[in-house]
Amino acid sequence: MTQPQSQPDHGLTLVIGGSGGMGSVICRHFAERGCDIALTYRHNRARAEEVAAEVRSLGCQAGIHGMDLADESGVAAAIREITAIRRIRTIVIASGSDIDQRRIADLTPALWRSVIDADSNGFFNLAHHTLPHLRANGGGCYIHLSTCGMQRWPDGDALSVAPKACNDALLRGIAREEGRHGIRANSIAVGVIESGIFLRLKEQGHFDERWHQAVQRNLCIKRYGRPEEVAEAAWYLANAGYVTGQTIAVSGGYGI
Repeated sequence: MTQPQSQPDHGLTLVIGGSGGMGSVICRHFAERGCDIALTYRHNRARAEEVAAEVRSLGCQAGIHGMDLADESGVAAAIREITAIRRIRTIVIASGSDIDQRRIADLTPALWRSVIDADSNGFFNLAHHTLPHLRANGGGCYIHLSTCGMQRWPDGDALSVAPKACNDALLRGIAREEGRHGIRANSIAVGVIESGIFLRLKEQGHFDERWHQAVQRNLCIKRYGRPEEVAEAAWYLANAGYVTGQTIAVSGGYGI
C-alpha cells in the first residue's frame, strides 16, 4: 500500500514589527497566500494578538514574540524560541523607530545614538542571530522596508533615511557573501504610504499643504501609496528566487 507523502515544510515568514501598520498588512497578505507567520512586537502585545488572530482566521498558524532589536540577548532568545518550533524561510524587517521630523542641525547626539542603536545596530543583531539558521536550513531571504528618501532627500527625515541606508548596505553585503548558501537579501524603497508613522505625523499637523504639493510634484502617480502595495512587493521578493541585492521602489515614481 502506498503511503501518503507528507507535505514539505516551507517554513515560517518572520515579520519583524508585525504589529505595526505596515507589518500587520504584510502578515495578512502572506497568510492569504498560505504562509504561517511569526510576528514580533516591541510594546503593543494586544495589537500583536489581534494580528495573530487575523492570520489564524485565514487558516494559517501564527505566533507572537516580544523583541527589541537593540537588545542583542533578547533577539537571540526570541530567534531560539522561534526556530525551536519551525525553520524560518523569509524575514521581513518592517520595524522602525517612531521618530519626529527633525532637520540634521536639530538632532541631538543622544537621539541619534538611540535611533541608530535601535534600527541599524538592531538590524545587525537580527542578521547575526538568523544567518546561521538560514545557512543550516537550505537558505532563505531577507526583505527590508527601506525608504525612497535615498533617491531624493526629504528634509527633516534623517532619522529614517540614515539608518535605513546603513541597513541597505549591509543587505547588499549579505546578498554578495551568502548567496552561495541560498540566502537572498533585498530592499523595498518605500515612498509616502498611508499607514503607520505617516498617518500619526499627518494627524499631528507635521505636513502642511505646501508639503503635500511639493511631494505631489515629485510623484509620477499622483496619489499616496497603500500598505497593500508594499505587501505585494514583499511577496514578489519572497518568491523571486533569482533576485538578490536589489532595491525595488514602491513610491509612485518619487524622484524620477
